[in-house]
Amino acid sequence: MRLWQGLLGFAAALLLLGACSKDKEKAVDEPARLTAFQPALRVERVWSASVDDKKAAPLRLGLGLAVANNRVYAAGHRGDVQAFDLKNGRRAWRVKLKAPLAGGTAASADLVLIGTSDGRLFALNAADGKTRWQVRVNGEVLAPPAIGERLIVLRTGDGKLRGLSPADGHELWLQEQQVPRLSLRGTARPVISGDIVLCGFDDGKVMAVNMGDGSLQWETTVTPPHGRTELERLADIDSAVLVQGQNIYAVGFQGRVAMLAFDTGQVWWSHEMSSYRGMSLDEENIYVSTAEGEVVALRAKTGAEVWRQSALLHRGLSTPGAMEAAVVVADFQGYVHWLDKGTGAIIGRTRGGHALTSTPPIVTAPDTVAVVNDRGQVAVYRVSPLASKGKKQAPRTPAPAASE
Repeated sequence: MRLWQGLLGFAAALLLLGACSKDKEKAVDEPARLTAFQPALRVERVWSASVDDKKAAPLRLGLGLAVANNRVYAAGHRGDVQAFDLKNGRRAWRVKLKAPLAGGTAASADLVLIGTSDGRLFALNAADGKTRWQVRVNGEVLAPPAIGERLIVLRTGDGKLRGLSPADGHELWLQEQQVPRLSLRGTARPVISGDIVLCGFDDGKVMAVNMGDGSLQWETTVTPPHGRTELERLADIDSAVLVQGQNIYAVGFQGRVAMLAFDTGQVWWSHEMSSYRGMSLDEENIYVSTAEGEVVALRAKTGAEVWRQSALLHRGLSTPGAMEAAVVVADFQGYVHWLDKGTGAIIGRTRGGHALTSTPPIVTAPDTVAVVNDRGQVAVYRVSPLASKGKKQAPRTPAPAASE
């Protein structure tokens, strides 16, 4: 059985409420109020658009954006798929698929891939959106596939990892991990690196398989399940692993963030941390959105903590995106926040709607990021430094009104 992340949070809140019943005035995981800050970035909305998500499921989970060949691809649960020009937001094409879309989008120069909650995978022509092929995989698709020149890799909710042909979608190989009785609703996106496919699973393991035949190269437990109840033993790895040279980075729910050896899966270092959103990476640090709503920077080589920003606690943060000078993250009220890479201080903020963003922001250039919220509203933002010292200082940005 799988749980919506929202239901998981509600269940945890009920447990905490029971423990604190004698103190009725004590708040339970109340979202942090936004406070005033000194802005250091100018935030410009370059363009915005939307896909049809009316009357759709409240959580998009794996239905995020893809960027390829200077286009942004977005999809809605009700079958709406659109391609936009990355520079100006002009719509290139739009198609309506008669399917409950749930896992996507993924894009290459030729293909756009989108999976469904009823176990299908659609391949569209990137040029015009016409359906090239569709296949049935008999498993719920809750994450975008990985696309390589010779292989498509798809992870489904039943614990299966499939290698498919880009030409027609027929299955080339299959690997599988057992799914625990209780797990978060969501799956990790596979990653293709060289001749190896990497993916995290609901039992807290990362698996590496050969791209050619699907044979197992190694598997490593990053987050060992622990606790007496099934709720306490949740240990899903629901975000994509990150690869940098010969190092792999993974993070799990109620577990650890860890660096693994690419060739063997050996754990080089680990740090206690819980995340179901995921992390981003630059040359020096990894940036993690924790389950509690903190953003944490760790040294990529050692795992040592650089900074921790707690001003956004319990605000349902998205995966962070690493830009040139800042880390960008969105919250449950539609605010997008920029954090200084060196200190974690909040240096920019805007609002792109009034809905949760449950998919990762896509950094399209050192100063540009694309975001889609759970109502299907797409926005592309560009940031630039405000006046440096010696020039007129920017006014302090007030906190949003309490009614927001």
